[in-house]
Amino acid sequence: MPFVTLDCDRCIEERGKHTYITDRNNPVVPVCNVRTIPGDMTERGCAFAGARGVVGGPVKDVIQIVHGPIGCAYYTWSSRRHLSDSEFHRKYCFSTDMQEKDIVFGGEKKLYNAIIEANQQFPEAKAVFIYATCPTALIGDDLEAVAKKASKAIGKPVIAFNSPGFCGVSQSKGHHIANHTIFEKIVGTKELEDPTPYDVNIIGEYNIDGDYWVLEKLFTKIGLRIITAFTGNASYDNLCKMHYAKLNIVHCQRSATYIARLMKEKYGTPFIRVTLFGITETINSLREIGKFFRIEKKVEEVIEEELETIMPRLEFFREKLRGKRAIIYVGAPRVWHWIPLMRDLGIEVVACATTFGHEDDYEKINARADDGVLVIDNPNELELEEVIEKYKPDIFLTGLKEKYLAHKLGVPSLNSHSYENGPYVAFEGLVNFARDLYKSLYAPVWKFVDRRWTSQWQQNLAVR
Repeated sequence: MPFVTLDCDRCIEERGKHTYITDRNNPVVPVCNVRTIPGDMTERGCAFAGARGVVGGPVKDVIQIVHGPIGCAYYTWSSRRHLSDSEFHRKYCFSTDMQEKDIVFGGEKKLYNAIIEANQQFPEAKAVFIYATCPTALIGDDLEAVAKKASKAIGKPVIAFNSPGFCGVSQSKGHHIANHTIFEKIVGTKELEDPTPYDVNIIGEYNIDGDYWVLEKLFTKIGLRIITAFTGNASYDNLCKMHYAKLNIVHCQRSATYIARLMKEKYGTPFIRVTLFGITETINSLREIGKFFRIEKKVEEVIEEELETIMPRLEFFREKLRGKRAIIYVGAPRVWHWIPLMRDLGIEVVACATTFGHEDDYEKINARADDGVLVIDNPNELELEEVIEKYKPDIFLTGLKEKYLAHKLGVPSLNSHSYENGPYVAFEGLVNFARDLYKSLYAPVWKFVDRRWTSQWQQNLAVR
């Protein structure tokens, strides 16, 4: 039976439906995208984080106001690595700083005044994005009404994102809401002055540590012009013109396929799903794009040129990484994006997990992973501890929170959400990725780690 119950979940039997072993002859999909089981300490983020932190936040030339307590605004300031070529982006943090009296008497006036004041201070901003949070949604503040009134007062768009933290089971719901909001209120509102037959959008690309700039350079080489990314380094005006694209290239398929589907329904814009991490999948994706535009010859020339550039540098790292074992724990699609990438480097993926994966994410994991890989939906810290102990990886690819767990257990980690020293995408990024894996694995500090904690950990687990 592919489903398994970890030792630490003996008191939460329902967790067994969220954990399984890959088996191509008997594939299963775990219970996923559901509310966390009471008693299970989730690692998830909230829907507000999905809307503000992932989708809306990377837009570089708008004022982004969090309507809520100041604590909610922490997530917006220097905690995301969505780079841009704008001095304004990520330099300032805007919040209404809701206090107890505001919760009692309402915060709409405070939000309106915040919009007016922020626009006076930064008149160069093209628009204002305002985000609901749990408290302001619970008291019933009408963000749409405030946005309409403020937009008339300042003479520029004010867009309300009604995605409070509690409205979904994870940050994935915030992605969904933000996609629909941008499509309904922004896309199609401006004209593209000089459309070409080779205009595209990169959907689900957030310019983590410069990924977008690598793709922009690569796509320019094969003869395509990017109208905008959705939404890394995106300008408000270019989002308005997205509907002119001849093709939407969907990269993060969990956070942004929604808008690609909406654009296909309304504008007839076709879209293709791609993986632009690693050699194998990047080549496959470029060939599919080339076939669509009938520029196959140019694509092959660029692939050959890129491989000639990276292979001499990559070979050293591949030799050092070959045969290593890894666990991958990220949001959702990067797990199945990175399984082939790890295979390109000779690394075996022995276990993986997602925070907010949906059924199609697990279907893609099943299609790309080898048999015998442990897969966990929405893991908690105890589960991660147990898996690290049982599968004994050489490295744990995860986020900023979980890296301390790995280090405590004597296992190197790699920041897989916002990167160590990216970009990591495509051919150029693969060399950076391999280099960072090598640096993490071969750091001298691991020679001094005493792993005799293992037996004591097992005793503690038995007590639990």
